[in-house]
Amino acid sequence: MSIHRFMYWLFLGVGMVLFATIGFLLTEPFLKAVRGWVPEANLSPLWTQIGFTAAGLLLGILVANHSFQLLARVARHLEEAEPDEKLAIGLGVISAAVITFALYPLLFAIGGSKLGWALTLLAFVILVYLSIVSFLSMKDYLPLTAQAGRRKSGVKILDTSVIIDGRIRDILRTGFLEGKLYVPGFVLDELQHIADSDDPLRRARGRRGLDVLQQLQHEADLEVRVHDRLAPHMGDEVDARLVRLAKAMKADIITNDYNLNKVAELQGVRVLNINELAEAVRIHVLPGEELTVIPIREGQEPDQGIAYLEDGTMVVVEGGKAYLNQPVDVVVTSVLQSSRGKMLFAEPKELSHATDTGVDYSRAYSGGRKRRPIR
Repeated sequence: MSIHRFMYWLFLGVGMVLFATIGFLLTEPFLKAVRGWVPEANLSPLWTQIGFTAAGLLLGILVANHSFQLLARVARHLEEAEPDEKLAIGLGVISAAVITFALYPLLFAIGGSKLGWALTLLAFVILVYLSIVSFLSMKDYLPLTAQAGRRKSGVKILDTSVIIDGRIRDILRTGFLEGKLYVPGFVLDELQHIADSDDPLRRARGRRGLDVLQQLQHEADLEVRVHDRLAPHMGDEVDARLVRLAKAMKADIITNDYNLNKVAELQGVRVLNINELAEAVRIHVLPGEELTVIPIREGQEPDQGIAYLEDGTMVVVEGGKAYLNQPVDVVVTSVLQSSRGKMLFAEPKELSHATDTGVDYSRAYSGGRKRRPIR
């Protein structure tokens, strides 16, 4: 049983006992009042007492349930608050209580025994409000414990798309990604739903994602469902809940989803996009550089051959049809950058002429790329 459910039943029990007791105690004054107004009234004390007690019991259930829902809403906001905000609220309540206790004799002297308690309660509420607002405005200057809580936790939250993609496992193996990985329970539920889909392709993708998670549990520092309480379900979609969780945890999101990337950045959440990383580590080639490639198929135009670099960049070799499935030294003539990625155009070195392009290919950069044929 969770602490919230335990507190709910405890709150409900206390409310029922309290209001049932009040109903029981009100029976005798009620009977005296009725007999004073209507002397001929003949009410049974026992049944009247049972009725008042039952009414108090039902009223206690309603009041306790409504009060707990309100209290749980406040607790949920406190749970999602940042550490320095929680510290500011605590200091505000404590300082308000101390000031109210100091003013207690003065307030009773002003209000007397009848209004003293009312003035004390009113002063406490006002001081709590003013103190919390004051401390919140100074939260950047609170003790180091609060500032430490505001630092980045180093946690990386995995989105469903990046788990299904599977490249996150290879990136972790290289050691370029540090910190603890976290998979929210609602992301795991979405992954399970995909794995149970009737569509064979979606089902295969979901099962691959579950396999990736199982491997990550053995190879990386991975947590699942531990911090979901920081972003409780409020009827919103997975992406919105993912952003709320990242803000509450001060964590980063790893994703391949373009829309989630933009939404998270607009709300101040740092996003690590695997597709952007893949684009950033592509080989940079300039016109005039020499490569050794292996055309593996024909191109759309006559005599063209298509080859690929190690990072997947397509190389269109003019006149490369004659070199299918064999290494050939080529010279890059142009580079095309499109929304789909980078595409290179080249021609065999033996067919290139420096006078045609104005580039002295005899001095072209060769680097170390001719050591190994690239398919």
